[in-house]
Amino acid sequence: MFGPELINWGLDPFQGVRGLRREMGRLFDQYLDAEPYPPVNIWASGDEAVVKAELPGVDPKDVEITVKDSVVSLSGERKAEEPAEGVVCHRCERGSGSFSRSFSLPFAVDREKVKASFANGVLTITLPRAEESKPRKIAITAE
Repeated sequence: MFGPELINWGLDPFQGVRGLRREMGRLFDQYLDAEPYPPVNIWASGDEAVVKAELPGVDPKDVEITVKDSVVSLSGERKAEEPAEGVVCHRCERGSGSFSRSFSLPFAVDREKVKASFANGVLTITLPRAEESKPRKIAITAE
């Protein structure tokens, strides 16, 4: 990682320090620019919103969904895979650990009618709009 191409102690005594700083910045950027987990798509119509979250390798029993007014929250844990004794991992890119995300919807949700299903690693949450938040047409009377 830090080879002779990174540090050249020629005429500039700080060139090595700048190279080290550049490499440390690259390492930090790799973790700070990570995509939020789980990735989601959210669709909304006049009657409901649908949240789809990708959760491959997550047991549905390890996921919690909460709804309050117009905010839906998703939290849970993807457990780490432990290799068998004596096995060496050559590449470990799949993350593990706890996650939590919350989303504001454009309307209040009827919590009693929320449905969730899990298939092929995708969690689908259907969130019906609360009746009191639906627009109501007002009749105009002529006098």
